[in-house]
Amino acid sequence: MTRIVAICGSRREGSYTRKSLEIVLDAARDAGAETTMVDLGDVDLPLFHPDKDEQGESERLTRLVRKADGVIIGSPVYHGSYSSTFRNFHDYCSKDEYEDTAVGLVATAGGGSYGGALEHMRSTIRGVHGHVVPEQVGVRGAYNVYEGDELTDEDVRRRLVSLAESVVAEARRLHPEAAQTARADD
Repeated sequence: MTRIVAICGSRREGSYTRKSLEIVLDAARDAGAETTMVDLGDVDLPLFHPDKDEQGESERLTRLVRKADGVIIGSPVYHGSYSSTFRNFHDYCSKDEYEDTAVGLVATAGGGSYGGALEHMRSTIRGVHGHVVPEQVGVRGAYNVYEGDELTDEDVRRRLVSLAESVVAEARRLHPEAAQTARADD
């Protein structure tokens, strides 16, 4: 079975990033993947210290990424880049976690600019050997496209679903044994 993990780099309750990642994971499940959400706002993850090995839940969280065939990373945009919450988690990761892993990117912005955040996420993931799919989703004015928990912008929904499909397809290409297991289970 193809395993997809979403990493939510927002600490905000009612996060648009988390809501967007939930749509991506729903679409990944519809494509036959097993999915897991990691909400970094709900875990014990101290500030990374390079001289200390395991801290808080770091071992459990990095193991989830290491065992995943695909990862969807989501972050709110802060000061033109990704959140410090995501950065702290990412500092715990290395090529051991991301090598041969399909990765999709989602950035949610209160305003209109999300390009820098996506570029920064893409370059740091590529630095640890992740296979970032060409599709990525930036959500402008996120507070305008959600009414409560409901996404009202069908173009954003279509792009989130398409991202899920691309990550699942790339994960299956990189890990054909996981795809075979899924077909054998059908």
